[in-house]
Amino acid sequence: MLKFSEVERRPRGLMITAAFLEVALLFFAVSLNAQPKNNAPYSRIGLGELVTPALSSMGFGGLSAAYADPLHINFQNPASLGFLAATTFEAGMFTEHSKLKFNNQSTTVWSGNLSHLSLAFPLRNPLNDILEKRKSSFSWGMNISLLPNTTVGYDIQTEEVNAHVDTTLNTFQGSGGTDKLVWGNGFRYKNFAWGVNMGYLFGKLVSDRSVLFRNLEAAYDDHFLDNISVRSFIWSIGGQYRYDFDKTVEEDNVLRRKSLLAGFYGNSSKGFTTRSTIYRIRENFLYSPVQSDTLYQEVDAKGHGTLPSEWTIGVTYEDAGRLRLGAEYSISNWSKYKNEAKPETLFDSRRIAVGAEYIPDIASYNNYLKRIRYRAGFYHRSDPRLSDLNQYAFTLGFGLPVILPRQKTSFVNLAFEFGQYDTSDAIKETFVKMALSFTLNDTSWFFKRKFG
Repeated sequence: MLKFSEVERRPRGLMITAAFLEVALLFFAVSLNAQPKNNAPYSRIGLGELVTPALSSMGFGGLSAAYADPLHINFQNPASLGFLAATTFEAGMFTEHSKLKFNNQSTTVWSGNLSHLSLAFPLRNPLNDILEKRKSSFSWGMNISLLPNTTVGYDIQTEEVNAHVDTTLNTFQGSGGTDKLVWGNGFRYKNFAWGVNMGYLFGKLVSDRSVLFRNLEAAYDDHFLDNISVRSFIWSIGGQYRYDFDKTVEEDNVLRRKSLLAGFYGNSSKGFTTRSTIYRIRENFLYSPVQSDTLYQEVDAKGHGTLPSEWTIGVTYEDAGRLRLGAEYSISNWSKYKNEAKPETLFDSRRIAVGAEYIPDIASYNNYLKRIRYRAGFYHRSDPRLSDLNQYAFTLGFGLPVILPRQKTSFVNLAFEFGQYDTSDAIKETFVKMALSFTLNDTSWFFKRKFG
Protein backbone atom coordinates (compact mmCIF):
# COMPACT_ATOMS: atom_id res chain seq x y z
CA MET A 1 0.00 0.00 0.00
CA LEU A 2 1.27 3.44 -0.91
CA LYS A 3 0.08 6.64 0.75
CA PHE A 4 0.86 10.23 -0.18
CA SER A 5 0.97 13.19 2.17
CA GLU A 6 0.37 16.72 0.91
CA VAL A 7 2.32 18.36 1.72
CA GLU A 8 -8.10 51.18 -28.52
CA ARG A 9 -5.04 53.13 -28.64
CA ARG A 10 -3.00 53.36 -25.63
CA PRO A 11 -5.79 53.85 -23.07
CA ARG A 12 -7.30 50.51 -23.99
CA GLY A 13 -3.91 48.86 -23.98
CA LEU A 14 -3.13 50.32 -20.59
CA MET A 15 -6.45 49.12 -19.17
CA ILE A 16 -5.79 45.58 -20.41
CA THR A 17 -2.25 45.71 -19.06
CA ALA A 18 -3.48 47.03 -15.71
CA ALA A 19 -5.87 44.09 -15.43
CA PHE A 20 -3.04 41.66 -16.10
CA LEU A 21 -0.84 43.45 -13.55
CA GLU A 22 -3.54 43.03 -10.91
CA VAL A 23 -3.64 39.30 -11.67
CA ALA A 24 0.16 39.27 -11.60
CA LEU A 25 0.29 40.83 -8.14
CA LEU A 26 -2.23 38.30 -6.83
CA PHE A 27 -0.23 35.49 -8.42
CA PHE A 28 2.96 36.88 -6.88
CA ALA A 29 1.38 36.82 -3.42
CA VAL A 30 0.20 33.23 -3.90
CA SER A 31 3.67 32.16 -5.06
CA LEU A 32 5.37 33.72 -2.05
CA ASN A 33 3.03 31.89 0.31
CA ALA A 34 3.44 28.57 -1.52
CA GLN A 35 6.25 26.17 -0.83
CA PRO A 36 8.40 24.03 -3.11
CA LYS A 37 6.52 20.90 -4.09
CA ASN A 38 6.45 18.68 -1.01
CA ASN A 39 5.31 15.46 -2.59
CA ALA A 40 7.36 14.88 -5.70
CA PRO A 41 8.32 11.23 -5.19
CA TYR A 42 11.03 11.17 -7.85
CA SER A 43 12.82 14.12 -6.25
CA ARG A 44 14.41 11.68 -3.76
CA ILE A 45 16.66 10.49 -6.61
CA GLY A 46 19.85 12.33 -7.58
CA LEU A 47 19.95 16.04 -6.77
CA GLY A 48 16.17 16.36 -6.97
CA GLU A 49 13.68 17.63 -9.50
CA LEU A 50 14.98 20.04 -12.12
CA VAL A 51 13.52 23.57 -11.95
CA THR A 52 12.76 25.13 -15.33
CA PRO A 53 13.22 28.93 -15.30
CA ALA A 54 10.07 30.89 -16.17
CA LEU A 55 11.74 32.65 -19.11
CA SER A 56 9.84 34.27 -21.97
CA SER A 57 10.74 31.25 -24.13
CA MET A 58 8.94 28.86 -21.75
CA GLY A 59 5.70 29.50 -23.65
CA PHE A 60 7.12 28.07 -26.87
CA GLY A 61 8.67 24.85 -25.66
CA GLY A 62 11.45 26.38 -23.56
CA LEU A 63 13.70 26.92 -26.59
CA SER A 64 17.05 28.39 -25.59
CA ALA A 65 19.91 27.24 -27.86
CA ALA A 66 18.90 29.39 -30.85
CA TYR A 67 16.88 32.04 -29.03
CA ALA A 68 18.11 35.62 -28.94
CA ASP A 69 15.86 38.61 -28.32
CA PRO A 70 17.07 42.20 -27.94
CA LEU A 71 14.59 42.86 -25.10
CA HIS A 72 14.59 39.52 -23.22
CA ILE A 73 17.20 37.56 -21.27
CA ASN A 74 18.33 34.09 -22.23
CA PHE A 75 20.91 33.14 -19.58
CA GLN A 76 20.92 29.47 -20.61
CA ASN A 77 22.89 30.26 -23.78
CA PRO A 78 25.33 33.06 -22.85
CA ALA A 79 26.02 33.83 -26.52
CA SER A 80 22.55 35.42 -26.77
CA LEU A 81 23.75 38.26 -24.52
CA GLY A 82 25.68 39.57 -27.52
CA PHE A 83 22.37 40.42 -29.23
CA LEU A 84 20.92 42.25 -26.21
CA ALA A 85 19.90 45.85 -27.01
CA ALA A 86 18.72 47.18 -23.64
CA THR A 87 19.40 46.82 -19.95
CA THR A 88 16.94 44.15 -18.79
CA PHE A 89 15.80 43.00 -15.36
CA GLU A 90 13.70 39.84 -15.08
CA ALA A 91 11.96 38.19 -12.13
CA GLY A 92 10.01 34.97 -12.57
CA MET A 93 7.78 32.76 -10.45
CA PHE A 94 5.56 29.74 -10.92
CA THR A 95 2.75 27.76 -9.37
CA GLU A 96 1.98 24.14 -10.14
CA HIS A 97 -0.89 21.74 -9.60
CA SER A 98 0.06 18.04 -9.75
CA LYS A 99 -1.95 14.84 -9.50
CA LEU A 100 -0.07 11.73 -8.38
CA LYS A 101 -1.51 8.31 -9.12
CA PHE A 102 -0.42 4.79 -8.17
CA ASN A 103 -2.71 1.81 -8.74
CA ASN A 104 -6.11 2.99 -7.51
CA GLN A 105 -4.82 5.72 -5.21
CA SER A 106 -4.28 9.38 -6.07
CA THR A 107 -3.56 12.69 -4.43
CA THR A 108 -3.14 16.31 -5.55
CA VAL A 109 -0.39 18.76 -4.68
CA TRP A 110 -0.18 22.54 -5.03
CA SER A 111 3.23 24.19 -5.07
CA GLY A 112 4.92 27.40 -6.14
CA ASN A 113 8.11 29.37 -5.79
CA LEU A 114 10.31 32.03 -7.32
CA SER A 115 11.86 30.94 -10.61
CA HIS A 116 14.71 33.37 -11.15
CA LEU A 117 16.12 36.86 -10.65
CA SER A 118 18.28 38.14 -13.47
CA LEU A 119 19.90 41.40 -14.55
CA ALA A 120 21.53 41.78 -17.98
CA PHE A 121 22.90 44.77 -19.84
CA PRO A 122 24.90 45.57 -22.97
CA LEU A 123 28.30 47.12 -22.19
CA ARG A 124 27.85 49.27 -25.28
CA ASN A 125 24.61 51.24 -25.53
CA PRO A 126 23.28 51.04 -29.14
CA LEU A 127 21.83 54.56 -28.77
CA ASN A 128 25.36 55.99 -28.64
CA ASP A 129 26.14 54.55 -32.06
CA ILE A 130 22.88 55.90 -33.49
CA LEU A 131 23.49 59.43 -32.14
CA GLU A 132 27.09 59.43 -33.37
CA LYS A 133 25.95 58.10 -36.77
CA ARG A 134 28.18 55.09 -36.75
CA LYS A 135 27.64 51.36 -36.99
CA SER A 136 29.52 49.05 -34.66
CA SER A 137 30.19 45.42 -35.58
CA PHE A 138 31.00 44.43 -32.00
CA SER A 139 28.82 44.21 -28.90
CA TRP A 140 29.21 42.78 -25.40
CA GLY A 141 26.47 41.79 -22.98
CA MET A 142 26.69 40.74 -19.33
CA ASN A 143 24.27 38.94 -17.04
CA ILE A 144 24.01 38.10 -13.33
CA SER A 145 21.35 35.57 -12.30
CA LEU A 146 20.21 33.81 -9.16
CA LEU A 147 17.99 30.81 -9.72
CA PRO A 148 16.97 27.46 -8.22
CA ASN A 149 18.54 24.43 -9.87
CA THR A 150 16.72 21.49 -8.26
CA THR A 151 14.14 20.96 -5.52
CA VAL A 152 13.64 18.06 -3.15
CA GLY A 153 10.31 17.48 -1.46
CA TYR A 154 8.53 14.19 -0.79
CA ASP A 155 6.56 12.43 1.92
CA ILE A 156 5.79 8.78 1.11
CA GLN A 157 4.62 5.82 3.18
CA THR A 158 4.77 2.17 2.13
CA GLU A 159 3.47 -0.80 4.09
CA GLU A 160 4.98 -4.28 3.92
CA VAL A 161 3.29 -7.36 5.34
CA ASN A 162 5.43 -10.25 6.58
CA ALA A 163 3.31 -13.02 8.07
CA HIS A 164 6.24 -14.52 9.98
CA VAL A 165 7.52 -11.28 11.55
CA ASP A 166 5.36 -8.16 11.51
CA THR A 167 3.80 -5.50 9.35
CA THR A 168 6.31 -2.69 8.81
CA LEU A 169 5.56 0.90 7.87
CA ASN A 170 8.30 2.59 5.85
CA THR A 171 8.28 6.39 5.80
CA PHE A 172 10.37 8.42 3.35
CA GLN A 173 10.61 12.18 3.78
CA GLY A 174 12.90 14.68 2.10
CA SER A 175 13.43 18.39 1.59
CA GLY A 176 15.95 20.90 0.25
CA GLY A 177 17.48 21.30 -3.19
CA THR A 178 20.21 23.23 -4.97
CA ASP A 179 20.54 26.78 -6.26
CA LYS A 180 23.06 28.54 -8.46
CA LEU A 181 24.50 32.01 -8.90
CA VAL A 182 25.57 32.63 -12.50
CA TRP A 183 27.67 35.33 -14.14
CA GLY A 184 27.45 35.33 -17.93
CA ASN A 185 29.20 37.22 -20.73
CA GLY A 186 28.28 37.22 -24.41
CA PHE A 187 30.24 38.77 -27.28
CA ARG A 188 29.03 39.42 -30.81
CA TYR A 189 30.98 40.32 -33.91
CA LYS A 190 28.64 41.06 -36.82
CA ASN A 191 26.33 38.01 -36.91
CA PHE A 192 28.42 35.56 -34.88
CA ALA A 193 28.18 35.44 -31.07
CA TRP A 194 29.86 33.37 -28.38
CA GLY A 195 29.69 33.42 -24.62
CA VAL A 196 30.51 31.79 -21.31
CA ASN A 197 28.64 31.28 -18.04
CA MET A 198 30.49 30.84 -14.76
CA GLY A 199 28.81 30.22 -11.47
CA TYR A 200 28.52 28.59 -8.08
CA LEU A 201 26.20 25.70 -7.27
CA PHE A 202 25.16 25.24 -3.65
CA GLY A 203 22.43 23.57 -1.64
CA LYS A 204 21.40 20.96 0.89
CA LEU A 205 19.66 17.59 0.52
CA VAL A 206 17.85 16.27 3.60
CA SER A 207 16.42 12.75 3.73
CA ASP A 208 14.71 11.03 6.64
CA ARG A 209 13.70 7.35 6.49
CA SER A 210 11.96 5.40 9.24
CA VAL A 211 11.01 1.74 9.62
CA LEU A 212 8.20 1.17 12.14
CA PHE A 213 6.97 -2.21 13.36
CA ARG A 214 3.19 -2.19 13.64
CA ASN A 215 2.40 -5.10 15.97
CA LEU A 216 5.64 -6.33 17.49
CA GLU A 217 5.63 -5.50 21.18
CA ALA A 218 8.45 -3.40 22.62
CA ALA A 219 10.06 -3.16 19.17
CA TYR A 220 12.66 -0.53 18.37
CA ASP A 221 12.01 1.56 15.27
CA ASP A 222 14.87 2.26 12.86
CA HIS A 223 15.56 5.87 11.92
CA PHE A 224 17.97 6.96 9.14
CA LEU A 225 18.82 10.66 8.74
CA ASP A 226 21.13 12.11 6.06
CA ASN A 227 21.94 15.81 5.66
CA ILE A 228 24.15 16.46 2.62
CA SER A 229 25.54 19.88 1.61
CA VAL A 230 26.55 20.25 -2.05
CA ARG A 231 29.06 22.76 -3.49
CA SER A 232 30.49 23.16 -6.98
CA PHE A 233 31.89 25.72 -9.40
CA ILE A 234 29.99 25.41 -12.66
CA TRP A 235 30.45 26.71 -16.19
CA SER A 236 29.02 26.46 -19.70
CA ILE A 237 29.85 27.86 -23.13
CA GLY A 238 27.63 28.77 -26.05
CA GLY A 239 27.62 30.04 -29.59
CA GLN A 240 25.10 31.46 -32.05
CA TYR A 241 25.21 32.46 -35.71
CA ARG A 242 22.53 34.46 -37.50
CA TYR A 243 22.19 34.20 -41.27
CA ASP A 244 20.16 37.03 -42.79
CA PHE A 245 18.20 36.12 -45.91
CA ASP A 246 17.78 39.78 -46.86
CA LYS A 247 18.83 43.22 -45.67
CA THR A 248 17.27 44.80 -42.61
CA VAL A 249 14.63 47.36 -43.58
CA GLU A 250 12.51 49.75 -41.55
CA GLU A 251 8.75 49.44 -41.84
CA ASP A 252 6.32 51.40 -39.66
CA ASN A 253 9.23 52.38 -37.39
CA VAL A 254 10.02 48.68 -36.85
CA LEU A 255 13.13 46.93 -38.14
CA ARG A 256 12.20 43.98 -40.37
CA ARG A 257 14.52 41.10 -41.11
CA LYS A 258 14.19 37.45 -42.11
CA SER A 259 16.93 35.25 -40.73
CA LEU A 260 17.96 31.81 -39.55
CA LEU A 261 19.65 31.49 -36.16
CA ALA A 262 21.64 28.39 -35.21
CA GLY A 263 23.02 27.90 -31.72
CA PHE A 264 24.47 25.55 -29.14
CA TYR A 265 25.49 25.59 -25.48
CA GLY A 266 26.68 23.12 -22.89
CA ASN A 267 29.42 21.90 -20.61
CA SER A 268 31.61 18.89 -20.00
CA SER A 269 31.38 16.85 -16.81
CA LYS A 270 32.46 18.65 -13.65
CA GLY A 271 33.05 17.74 -10.05
CA PHE A 272 31.36 18.76 -6.81
CA THR A 273 32.07 18.30 -3.13
CA THR A 274 29.79 17.24 -0.28
CA ARG A 275 29.76 17.46 3.50
CA SER A 276 27.41 15.05 5.21
CA THR A 277 25.95 14.47 8.64
CA ILE A 278 24.68 10.91 9.04
CA TYR A 279 22.72 9.34 11.88
CA ARG A 280 21.45 5.78 12.34
CA ILE A 281 19.16 5.63 15.38
CA ARG A 282 16.91 3.06 17.06
CA GLU A 283 13.99 4.41 19.10
CA ASN A 284 11.24 2.96 21.28
CA PHE A 285 8.25 5.24 21.84
CA LEU A 286 6.46 2.92 24.29
CA TYR A 287 8.57 4.17 27.16
CA SER A 288 8.65 7.59 28.80
CA PRO A 289 11.06 9.15 28.27
CA VAL A 290 11.56 7.70 24.80
CA GLN A 291 14.42 5.22 24.67
CA SER A 292 16.90 6.05 21.93
CA ASP A 293 20.14 4.40 20.86
CA THR A 294 22.48 5.94 18.27
CA LEU A 295 23.96 3.05 16.33
CA TYR A 296 26.06 5.14 13.97
CA GLN A 297 27.00 8.81 13.71
CA GLU A 298 29.25 10.69 11.33
CA VAL A 299 29.52 14.48 11.29
CA ASP A 300 31.03 16.64 8.54
CA ALA A 301 32.01 13.69 6.39
CA LYS A 302 33.67 14.90 3.17
CA GLY A 303 32.83 13.42 -0.21
CA HIS A 304 33.07 14.03 -3.94
CA GLY A 305 30.85 13.61 -6.95
CA THR A 306 30.58 14.17 -10.69
CA LEU A 307 27.95 16.17 -12.55
CA PRO A 308 27.18 15.11 -16.14
CA SER A 309 28.11 16.75 -19.40
CA GLU A 310 25.13 18.45 -21.08
CA TRP A 311 24.79 19.84 -24.61
CA THR A 312 21.97 21.49 -26.52
CA ILE A 313 21.75 22.46 -30.20
CA GLY A 314 18.94 24.27 -31.98
CA VAL A 315 17.80 26.31 -34.95
CA THR A 316 15.23 29.09 -35.24
CA TYR A 317 13.68 30.85 -38.23
CA GLU A 318 12.72 34.45 -37.52
CA ASP A 319 10.72 37.05 -39.37
CA ALA A 320 11.58 39.89 -36.99
CA GLY A 321 8.55 41.47 -35.37
CA ARG A 322 6.17 38.84 -36.81
CA LEU A 323 7.11 35.18 -36.49
CA ARG A 324 9.57 32.86 -34.78
CA LEU A 325 9.73 29.06 -35.39
CA GLY A 326 12.31 26.85 -33.69
CA ALA A 327 13.42 23.38 -32.65
CA GLU A 328 16.20 22.02 -30.44
CA TYR A 329 17.71 18.79 -29.11
CA SER A 330 19.49 18.20 -25.79
CA ILE A 331 21.53 15.36 -24.35
CA SER A 332 22.66 14.93 -20.74
CA ASN A 333 25.00 12.11 -19.75
CA TRP A 334 23.53 11.40 -16.31
CA SER A 335 24.84 7.83 -16.46
CA LYS A 336 28.21 9.40 -15.52
CA TYR A 337 26.74 11.01 -12.38
CA LYS A 338 28.45 10.02 -9.14
CA ASN A 339 27.88 11.00 -5.52
CA GLU A 340 29.91 9.33 -2.77
CA ALA A 341 27.53 10.64 -0.10
CA LYS A 342 24.49 9.16 -1.87
CA PRO A 343 25.45 6.46 -4.40
CA GLU A 344 22.81 6.00 -7.12
CA THR A 345 22.50 4.86 -10.73
CA LEU A 346 20.99 7.38 -13.14
CA PHE A 347 20.40 7.22 -16.89
CA ASP A 348 21.24 9.38 -19.89
CA SER A 349 18.58 11.94 -20.73
CA ARG A 350 17.33 13.27 -24.09
CA ARG A 351 15.07 16.26 -24.75
CA ILE A 352 13.47 17.48 -27.97
CA ALA A 353 11.39 20.64 -28.21
CA VAL A 354 9.60 22.70 -30.86
CA GLY A 355 7.96 26.09 -30.52
CA ALA A 356 6.49 29.11 -32.28
CA GLU A 357 5.87 32.78 -31.50
CA TYR A 358 3.56 35.04 -33.50
CA ILE A 359 2.88 38.79 -33.32
CA PRO A 360 -0.13 39.91 -35.43
CA ASP A 361 1.01 43.54 -35.76
CA ILE A 362 3.84 44.78 -33.57
CA ALA A 363 3.33 48.39 -34.72
CA SER A 364 -0.45 48.55 -34.11
CA TYR A 365 -1.37 51.72 -32.21
CA ASN A 366 -5.10 51.13 -31.68
CA ASN A 367 -5.37 47.36 -31.05
CA TYR A 368 -3.48 46.04 -28.04
CA LEU A 369 -4.32 42.41 -28.81
CA LYS A 370 -2.35 42.65 -32.07
CA ARG A 371 0.82 43.64 -30.19
CA ILE A 372 0.73 40.61 -27.87
CA ARG A 373 3.29 37.86 -28.53
CA TYR A 374 1.40 34.57 -28.81
CA ARG A 375 3.47 31.45 -28.10
CA ALA A 376 2.98 27.69 -28.30
CA GLY A 377 5.21 24.63 -28.15
CA PHE A 378 5.81 21.02 -27.16
CA TYR A 379 8.65 19.07 -25.57
CA HIS A 380 9.49 15.49 -24.67
CA ARG A 381 12.20 14.54 -22.19
CA SER A 382 13.46 11.20 -20.96
CA ASP A 383 14.00 11.67 -17.24
CA PRO A 384 17.37 10.42 -15.93
CA ARG A 385 16.00 9.18 -12.60
CA LEU A 386 14.32 6.03 -13.99
CA SER A 387 15.08 4.05 -17.12
CA ASP A 388 11.53 4.39 -18.47
CA LEU A 389 10.39 7.71 -16.97
CA ASN A 390 9.31 10.20 -19.65
CA GLN A 391 8.03 13.76 -19.41
CA TYR A 392 5.70 15.28 -22.01
CA ALA A 393 4.24 18.78 -22.05
CA PHE A 394 2.35 21.20 -24.30
CA THR A 395 3.10 24.87 -23.65
CA LEU A 396 1.23 28.12 -24.24
CA GLY A 397 2.44 31.64 -23.59
CA PHE A 398 1.73 35.33 -23.98
CA GLY A 399 4.12 38.27 -24.05
CA LEU A 400 2.15 41.30 -22.89
CA PRO A 401 3.87 44.58 -23.78
CA VAL A 402 3.76 47.39 -21.24
CA ILE A 403 4.53 50.94 -22.39
CA LEU A 404 6.31 52.76 -19.59
CA PRO A 405 7.16 56.48 -19.40
CA ARG A 406 9.42 57.81 -22.19
CA GLN A 407 8.11 55.09 -24.54
CA LYS A 408 10.13 52.29 -22.96
CA THR A 409 8.63 48.88 -23.66
CA SER A 410 8.63 46.19 -21.00
CA PHE A 411 6.75 42.90 -20.77
CA VAL A 412 4.64 40.69 -18.56
CA ASN A 413 5.22 37.11 -19.75
CA LEU A 414 2.62 34.49 -18.94
CA ALA A 415 3.13 30.78 -19.72
CA PHE A 416 1.33 27.47 -19.14
CA GLU A 417 2.55 23.88 -19.27
CA PHE A 418 0.17 20.92 -19.49
CA GLY A 419 2.06 17.66 -19.11
CA GLN A 420 2.75 14.38 -17.40
CA TYR A 421 5.45 12.06 -16.08
CA ASP A 422 4.75 8.64 -17.51
CA THR A 423 6.27 5.28 -16.58
CA SER A 424 5.25 1.65 -16.98
CA ASP A 425 4.79 0.45 -13.40
CA ALA A 426 5.55 3.27 -10.93
CA ILE A 427 3.93 6.52 -9.81
CA LYS A 428 2.39 8.57 -12.63
CA GLU A 429 2.05 12.33 -12.40
CA THR A 430 0.06 14.85 -14.42
CA PHE A 431 0.67 18.55 -13.90
CA VAL A 432 -0.41 22.02 -14.90
CA LYS A 433 2.18 24.73 -14.37
CA MET A 434 1.54 28.45 -14.62
CA ALA A 435 4.59 30.73 -14.83
CA LEU A 436 4.82 34.49 -14.70
CA SER A 437 7.79 36.74 -15.32
CA PHE A 438 8.32 40.48 -15.48
CA THR A 439 10.77 41.94 -18.00
CA LEU A 440 11.78 45.56 -17.39
CA ASN A 441 13.82 47.29 -20.10
CA ASP A 442 15.89 50.47 -19.86
CA THR A 443 18.00 52.09 -22.59
CA SER A 444 19.61 54.80 -20.42
CA TRP A 445 22.48 52.71 -18.99
CA PHE A 446 25.92 53.62 -20.39
CA PHE A 447 24.26 56.41 -22.40
CA LYS A 448 26.62 59.25 -23.26
CA ARG A 449 24.90 62.59 -22.80
CA LYS A 450 26.25 65.58 -24.64
CA PHE A 451 25.70 69.24 -23.84
CA GLY A 452 26.33 71.86 -26.46
